[in-house]
Amino acid sequence: MLLAGSSQAQTSLRLSPAEHAAAVAAFQQELDAEYRDPARTPLPAEARGTFQGLPFFPADYRYYVEATFVRDSTSAPFKMKTTGLREPEYRKYGELHFTLHGRKLTLSVYQGLDLMRRPGYEDYLFIPFTDPTNGHESYGGGRYLDFRIPKSRTVWLDFNRAYNPYCAYDASGKYSCPVPPAENRLPAAIRAGVRSDH
Repeated sequence: MLLAGSSQAQTSLRLSPAEHAAAVAAFQQELDAEYRDPARTPLPAEARGTFQGLPFFPADYRYYVEATFVRDSTSAPFKMKTTGLREPEYRKYGELHFTLHGRKLTLSVYQGLDLMRRPGYEDYLFIPFTDPTNGHESYGGGRYLDFRIPKSRTVWLDFNRAYNPYCAYDASGKYSCPVPPAENRLPAAIRAGVRSDH
């Protein structure tokens, strides 16, 4: 899934709680609209008629955290494991260092080598991650965050924008979804973003 319009804006200015709530609501509406659109939805045909909207954790300002972006210019391209046979090439673009629930955490940020050649995605970055909610409160295969190349070292990371891979909705094998690398296994539970609907 690629949400070109809803990637996290990279700014050093923190949104107020009201601004943040409005931004999260807009993200949720945009995601629901994508899933209702027959041309874009990952839902199989039999599920489209009963789709009422995705289940989300309640918007939570605590999961909107300040992070320090550290660029990595030395990492070599690698083939990211997926749920299928496809092995797209990525490179580690950098790391985000932040504190959540009083714990210092790190997430690696990746750039798809094929995707960066597509118009509109030249600065697109990708954050696949897992956390202890996977398999019961959220999708077992982990979730994703869209990101853009930041213009400063200080950015705001919003887990309220975490969404599921397409594989969460179609078990036919139609989709080949990146599997979050081991280095992005967060030890802190992320009760924000899209929940599991199972």
